Amino acid sequence: MSKSPKIAVLIAGCGHLDGAEVREAVLTLLALDQQGAQFQCIAPNAPQFHVVNHVTGEVVAGATRNILEESSRIARVGQCLDLAQAKVGDYDALVMPGGFGVAKNHCSFAFKGVDANVRPDVADFIRGFFDAKKPVGAICIAPALVALVLHQTQGSARLTLGNDAGCAAALTQLGQQSQSTPNASEIVIDEAYKLITTPAYMFDDAKLSDVFTGINRCVAEVLKRVS
Repeated sequence: MSKSPKIAVLIAGCGHLDGAEVREAVLTLLALDQQGAQFQCIAPNAPQFHVVNHVTGEVVAGATRNILEESSRIARVGQCLDLAQAKVGDYDALVMPGGFGVAKNHCSFAFKGVDANVRPDVADFIRGFFDAKKPVGAICIAPALVALVLHQTQGSARLTLGNDAGCAAALTQLGQQSQSTPNASEIVIDEAYKLITTPAYMFDDAKLSDVFTGINRCVAEVLKRVS
């Protein structure tokens, strides 16, 4: 591993129901920092699919928010890069926290399942890391996004979305090798793709400490594979 690898962190907004899962995003940045990596938060400069009231869980009719602006709430002012300006060659690896925004803003998996589309810029960015044989870490629902991208090129990787039978079936339909995990602290590694996945809040009742354990392990394995 290089002395201080630089990791791209692709974020889907701010708020687990319509953007990034904030805890997962912050814990990802913490794990990277603790393990000596630099990081760059990145997000598309585009409207998110919809806005959800995180008190009630209801969609706010007529409300709009921008993915880059919302992601900057996590990254801090001026520290989140527009995806249009991001280049795979500038980074040693990619890590993606989860949250429904991954399945609503980066792709339409939340609504269309295996028939979902992926934003072309997001798909190109993720595919670029696989093409360059750079490590990728995917957290929570982000492995579904990876599955959709790999499916586009008929790739097949070993990954996890926890232990939900419906999610496992979707991954299998997308040509992926789904592996069940018992809790949020576990990880699944696909050596051929240098892909590390961890379920995090795919377990709704997961303890925060277990979520961090899984994310920390995921980040450690990503960094081990940086050349």
